[in-house]
Amino acid sequence: MRREVTLRDVAELAGVSSRTVSNVVNGYANVTERTRERVQRAVEELGYRPNVLARNLAQGRSGQIAVVVPYLDTPYFSELLQSVIRAARVGGYNVLIDQTDGDPEHERAFIADGSRRLLFDGVIFSPLGLDQQALTDRDPTLPLVILGERSSDGFFDHVGIDDVAASRQATEHLLDMGRQRIAAIGDQPYATGEAAQRRTRGFCDAHKGRGLTPQEDLIIQTPRFNRIDGAQAMNHLLDLPEPPDAVFCYSDLVALGAIRSIVSRGLRIPEDIAVIGYDDIEDGSYSNPTVTTISPDKEWIATTAVERLLLRIASDTPPPGLELRAPHRLIVRESTAGRTPDAR
Repeated sequence: MRREVTLRDVAELAGVSSRTVSNVVNGYANVTERTRERVQRAVEELGYRPNVLARNLAQGRSGQIAVVVPYLDTPYFSELLQSVIRAARVGGYNVLIDQTDGDPEHERAFIADGSRRLLFDGVIFSPLGLDQQALTDRDPTLPLVILGERSSDGFFDHVGIDDVAASRQATEHLLDMGRQRIAAIGDQPYATGEAAQRRTRGFCDAHKGRGLTPQEDLIIQTPRFNRIDGAQAMNHLLDLPEPPDAVFCYSDLVALGAIRSIVSRGLRIPEDIAVIGYDDIEDGSYSNPTVTTISPDKEWIATTAVERLLLRIASDTPPPGLELRAPHRLIVRESTAGRTPDAR
């Protein structure tokens, strides 16, 4: 029978002390990133699983964290959740996942007083139905990390990318191509549409930075960031007397819908209309054409969110809330660059 892997085994493989391994698996911050990565590799290689049952019972904890997202059928969230589960497992935690469908009351239940009776020790939360003000009306003792575009109020951590800067970069890519009528699909000018509003701001900033005025009739609102939203919005744009020659889509799913509409009209991508998306989901690498996109570092977002939440769970005095900006990059593919001669 194979003997159980111990914390000391992990320490020997990683070349660190047992205390350092303990700090990593418990989510403490006083470990360098290089050391943390080395310990995590050793944990995964050995298949180490912390015996957290006794620890949790002694500390009055469940050993579970909740991850609350609007939709599970959105590839961005499903890809992010895989990374969250892996990071939580390293810390000895199981993950409870809930889909809210953006329902405000459902979302509010996860952060209300007494919410932890649902058997979790803390929440990683991507709200859709709750605005910034609603997030302040919650259980102040609940360890909480927010994803997406909600600013920290000083009592929870916020992990996300700079949507304004990323959207500006996406739009500048289209402007650098010489495109003159650039559309944007995905604006949401209501209280809970902060992410969309920041992307619209980046879109407008890119134009203004070149001495241009964005054309309001080319900024199209959508209820969600899905394929059908992109297809319907693109059909509207193509019916204009003067259609756009490029389009910035606020998600890759929107871009896939837009591409379908463009191709169905017999137009060429990117020769007639260039398309850029957002999120870098796997489907964008296999579509025809492949989708140029803004790629957030989802692994960084997931790992950082879990580490900050476990730190909050373990701390008698919760640390101040931080604004944590994930790296992002522009990935240029066929929907703006065209096919290379050797493309298959």
